Amino acid sequence: MSAETSGTKRLDGKVTLITGGASGLGEITARLFVKHGAKVVIGDIQDKLGHSLCQELGTENISYVHCDVTCESDVENAVKLAVSKHGKLDIMFNNAGIMGENEVKVSETSLKDFKTVLDVNVLGAFLGAKHAARVMVPAKKGCILFTASLASKICYGNSHSYKSSKVAVVGLAKSLSVELGEHGIRVNCISPHAIFTPMFQKTLRLQDKKKGEEMVSASAVLKGTLLEPEDFANAALYLASDEAKFVSGVNLTIDGGYSLTNQSWKTGLSMIPMV
Repeated sequence: MSAETSGTKRLDGKVTLITGGASGLGEITARLFVKHGAKVVIGDIQDKLGHSLCQELGTENISYVHCDVTCESDVENAVKLAVSKHGKLDIMFNNAGIMGENEVKVSETSLKDFKTVLDVNVLGAFLGAKHAARVMVPAKKGCILFTASLASKICYGNSHSYKSSKVAVVGLAKSLSVELGEHGIRVNCISPHAIFTPMFQKTLRLQDKKKGEEMVSASAVLKGTLLEPEDFANAALYLASDEAKFVSGVNLTIDGGYSLTNQSWKTGLSMIPMV
């Protein structure tokens, strides 16, 4: 039985703030969390999309606040809004992120791009955790999640700013899990393989989503299935729920075993003629 069809509301009454929740993986997760009884506050800079999502779902359990995660006052305000509206903050999902330049050699990488990616992906995650902790520590409970990436575990392509940022996010989560565990707060990451969100397609300049999916499937270890946005949301649902009450400091990898293999070696072997 999938998370969406289960009759049990696994986040019933839980107050959640999701940054980058107006589109992409954040939007899918916000929808699923609301279905499972959570009271969701979306923090994003895409005001039109954020308000539209709230209107579409048509429930008091979802609201929107403008939040640039690189601006500390915006992040602080988003946390305060969640608490003032619902009386607490149970789950802080630091999901906002950007990919930056792709397939650019280090000698040609612009300082502006590198700094921008780290500001959004790392500084934004840090600020979210900082202000969530100020609320959760006195409550002696809470859950902080981060969207990382398979790029935190393996190298592929020349996206130095993005990979650096996701490795940093995983390191931050591990460090926080040790500090905040004393206060009953769990901290975890989710690292998905390629999911064809609009942002991912745009970064890779993929006009044909189906061809992109075929490309990923060709090199996949786990055959016969494809990683979907809903799989990411289900992973977030599990980590945010009480089912994961003793799970902390984990970087949950959703890649069908891809990171266990050396793809270069695999490709090389395929080129050896069989006799």
